[in-house]
Amino acid sequence: MSPSRPPTWPHCAHGADSAADPVGCRGIHVPGYTQCLAHLAGTDRDAYLAGLTPGADIDHRGTTFTESLLDALLDALRDPTTGSPRIGTAGFESATFEGTAGFEVATFEGIAGFGSVTFQTIADFRAVTFQTTADFQAVTFQGTARFGSATFRGYALFGRATFEGIAEFGWATFRGTAEFEVATFQIHAEFGSATFKGTARFGSATFRGYALFGRATFEGIAGFGWATFQSIAEFGSATFQGAAEFGSVTFEGDARFGSATFEEADSVGPLACAGRVVLSGAKFGGPVTLSFTARRLECRRTRWSSTAEIRLRHATVDFAHAVFEYPLTIAAELEPFVLADGRQLSEDPFASTSDSGVRVASLRGVDAAHLVLADLDLSRCLFAGTVHLDQLRLEGACTFDAAPAARIWRRWRPVRFTERRVLAEEHHWRAGRPGAVRGWNTAVLGAGRTGPLQLAPVYRALRKAFEDGKHEPGAADFYYGEMEMRRLADDIPRSERGLLTVYWALSGYGLRASRALAWLGTAMLLTIVLLMAVGLAQDIPKQTATGSVPAGGGKVTFEIDKDDPQSPTDDRVTGKRFEKALNVTLNSVVFRSSGQDLTTAGTYIEMTSRLTEPVLLGLAVFAVRNRVKR
Repeated sequence: MSPSRPPTWPHCAHGADSAADPVGCRGIHVPGYTQCLAHLAGTDRDAYLAGLTPGADIDHRGTTFTESLLDALLDALRDPTTGSPRIGTAGFESATFEGTAGFEVATFEGIAGFGSVTFQTIADFRAVTFQTTADFQAVTFQGTARFGSATFRGYALFGRATFEGIAEFGWATFRGTAEFEVATFQIHAEFGSATFKGTARFGSATFRGYALFGRATFEGIAGFGWATFQSIAEFGSATFQGAAEFGSVTFEGDARFGSATFEEADSVGPLACAGRVVLSGAKFGGPVTLSFTARRLECRRTRWSSTAEIRLRHATVDFAHAVFEYPLTIAAELEPFVLADGRQLSEDPFASTSDSGVRVASLRGVDAAHLVLADLDLSRCLFAGTVHLDQLRLEGACTFDAAPAARIWRRWRPVRFTERRVLAEEHHWRAGRPGAVRGWNTAVLGAGRTGPLQLAPVYRALRKAFEDGKHEPGAADFYYGEMEMRRLADDIPRSERGLLTVYWALSGYGLRASRALAWLGTAMLLTIVLLMAVGLAQDIPKQTATGSVPAGGGKVTFEIDKDDPQSPTDDRVTGKRFEKALNVTLNSVVFRSSGQDLTTAGTYIEMTSRLTEPVLLGLAVFAVRNRVKR
């Protein structure tokens, strides 16, 4: 109401000045008088108050109440049997309460009209009962607003209200619609253990301080669409029996839903949270879709009793010990969320961050039989302790960490790790080993004392998950990791570890074709050099035939012999000898005999070559096959 515009009711006009204040006092006339209650003469005021009875209707719109004047009015309405004020229809619209407004334990049997009222200090409505509509729209609470344990049986209208002090609604009961749309809470908003039996509307409300809804019960719709929480929002142990509408909500601090219960909410969000969204210990009773743009999502020990989909942006997810009995999908959203009206969800808190990817911090203790991960960063994910990990489904571009690829010098020798997908726990374990090289990441929180003995089955299960998903090249990396952990585990017999070490050195467990080909090339070169040095005969051995002819004729017997091949004494490195040695070596690779004349040493060289080189060739072919098969 404009200060220069008179009210619509007959007003007191006390103190009116044509220049400074043409309206004067806006208090409505007391029935039978031309002044408001504040400016009514003492004897007339006493007469009016004496005529009031408990449950009477009162109308004091625009009146300015001091603490003593309000106490006198309430005393006149006090029920002698209960000792509490009992008021019928109350009209206090546009009134001003200068002192403490002590309405505690009062009962409003009719409409309680407090629209546009200003409470300059404490507004005390503790344990008040509003039998019908309680209208506090556009009210300004400059001090503490106390509604603890109040009961609202009809509409509770606080739309556009401003709470400049603490707003206390703890243990309040709202049986009808509770409307706080566009309300502003400047400091604390306390709704702890409140019960909303009807619809709770907080749409477009602004909570600038701590917002407490812990242990609150929402039996109807909990509507927080477009609300803004500038500090911590606490919904811990709250119960949402109906829809939980948090579309386009902005949390500038943490959004805590720890141990909350969502019985029938089919969707939560999309919402933006600059801090953490805490769902640890929460329970979801029906199918639900969660859509969050957040720094971090904590779902430790969260329980889903039906299908669920979690769609995220910018978030790091901690899913340790979560429980779900039906398929659950965690997916990264590539584009900003689109709201029901077609607009995109605002991501102002993330304007400085170009990476909208989603990272998983932990899946420990999860039964992954029904879990689907899509387009997630798993480079820092802790997998040890996950159950049925072999049944995990990976969709889209799920990425893992990699081994250090750069060549690193350790003392006098270079160290280079094979490029492959590596689990975060292996990074942590290798980084903590004595003499560890640079490049292994040590900043893996919660990795604990996980070592090769625990990681080998994890790699094995992930390998099977990739194989079941027809991603054989990806499975090969996890097979490599499994074999590495077996080779380095303390519980493996030394002989087996030695065999695995040879297998690793020759071909990278049958997965590194370049390594096998390098060994094959080395073996072939060594074979050629040895054959040229001592294996090839100097000349082709001559054949001689010896025998005798009987004097009287008859059968003639000849013995054909061949000289032993002789090792060369000079000119061992010639083009002709190289060609012969190469011929012998190439035939050995394909397990064939060359037919060349060899010395005794050359024969053994060829036998060794025919045994080792085909094996190396087979390992190389096998490694290529593992990388290209589907």
